[in-house]
Amino acid sequence: MEQVKVIPVEQSWQLKAFVDLPWKIYARDPLWVPPLKKEVARLLDPQAHPFWKFAQRRLFLAQRDGEMVGRIAAIVDQNYNRFHDERMGIWGFFECVDDPEAAAALFTAAEEWVKGQGMRFLRGPLNPSTNYEGGMLVEGFEQTPVFMMTYNPSYYPGLVESQGFRKEKDLLAFLVDRSWQPPAWVHRLARRIIGKTDIKMRPMRLDDFDRELKYVKEIYHEAWFDNWGFVPMTDDELQEMGRHLGRILNPDVCFFLLDGEEPVGVGMVIDDINPLLKRFNGKIGVLGWLKYLLYRREIVGWRGLIFGIRRKYQQQGLPLVAFDYLYKMLMENEKYKRYRYIELGWNLEDNDLINQWYLDGGAKVNKRFRVYRKDLES
Repeated sequence: MEQVKVIPVEQSWQLKAFVDLPWKIYARDPLWVPPLKKEVARLLDPQAHPFWKFAQRRLFLAQRDGEMVGRIAAIVDQNYNRFHDERMGIWGFFECVDDPEAAAALFTAAEEWVKGQGMRFLRGPLNPSTNYEGGMLVEGFEQTPVFMMTYNPSYYPGLVESQGFRKEKDLLAFLVDRSWQPPAWVHRLARRIIGKTDIKMRPMRLDDFDRELKYVKEIYHEAWFDNWGFVPMTDDELQEMGRHLGRILNPDVCFFLLDGEEPVGVGMVIDDINPLLKRFNGKIGVLGWLKYLLYRREIVGWRGLIFGIRRKYQQQGLPLVAFDYLYKMLMENEKYKRYRYIELGWNLEDNDLINQWYLDGGAKVNKRFRVYRKDLES
């Protein structure tokens, strides 16, 4: 058996191999959901995606006996490092066969590259930052993955930890399903909060989506400003997110909490389109619209993408108001009777206030994702 070779991605065929590799890794995994190859390629393209206006990356492939057996991205996010006054390197987009030697070669390449950029520690997986997909699945492997949440084989944590990485932070996903029955006091308290304040709900106005995205950005940045791993999104990134999600947003479950007319909280719940993505198998193609019409009924769940409350309102119980609203949508609205679940997350494991609101509202932790860290020798 040949030794593992690590190849920097420099040519178009190598980038194609980088994007295509998961189809080999997950060939026999019935739970895996193929991403759209075009979207992955765009996210990795420094000329196309706005993240790379302030970040740099180096992609690597691992090859053994003429076959690609692994991949990794080494990333430096200058906006994050300026915001936190740190020298953090990132690893992400990691995929690998169950081969410790291949994993070691990939992580060595990533470490050497970020050290060459002056970084002092390596954190991951982030694809490519906390504003996108992040964390390695460490609990909940038997659960079906939902849209824009990571998924990986159960042997991945062992590969990572064998390279000297240790847990830095866990991220939690919460599940509510058709058996969801919040305690009666949740409904009573939600009604009391609405009755004693000027708080009300407003669906997002998709016909004025640019303005709505600005509200989302303002609330998200204020709510998450002090959180571990937070980095502000740029306007260009926000527009890219709008391009990516605008076609699947449902204003019934994408909403603002208002104090009078001022948006003070935001919730964005989107269709879990993973069943449709499985049908596409990486490419929408000319039959994409037909597949959508044929298989859209297979979409039976939601993903809670964003929830945030402005600081001065964070002690007023507004998550319960949002919970009550979503409960009525899921359980009482006839047009959503086929929907079976909502997965909420991710949340930081030590975000005790929000996590307790979720647990008190009847949600259960169903998945745990891990972000690892390794200090680098100078």
